[in-house]
Amino acid sequence: MRRPLMMACILLSATPGLAAELTVSVTNIRSAEGRIGCLLFNAERGFPGDPTAALLLRSQPAATAGVRCRFEGIAPGTYAVAVSHDANGNGRTDTNMFGIPTEDWGVSNNIRPTMRAPRFEESAVTVAEGPPRGIEIRLGR
Repeated sequence: MRRPLMMACILLSATPGLAAELTVSVTNIRSAEGRIGCLLFNAERGFPGDPTAALLLRSQPAATAGVRCRFEGIAPGTYAVAVSHDANGNGRTDTNMFGIPTEDWGVSNNIRPTMRAPRFEESAVTVAEGPPRGIEIRLGR
């Protein structure tokens, strides 16, 4: 019993893990106040605005020259990214009484529907193993 288990462990440890990387260049940042938050989703649930449903979160100080969010070591697959500029530093994307963001935002593929939130499937990008996949997200309101 010990020998088959030991062999399985050796084989699994010798198998290289599949890893991919997605680099998001965030542009059109209007001010250096606050932080830029990038949320990586691997499913429709919670996209684009629920940070608790996101697979990963990256946050960094805003810069008018642009910022980059890197998601390293992710499994190859289909993802969508939502970005928000938390200009007032309160830790969330502010919205009006209708739920429309009052702070700049963007999603992968730069989808900007007029009367609804962007959908995961229209914002989705494929990330493969190998060289990093790079996308640009342009912020706006």
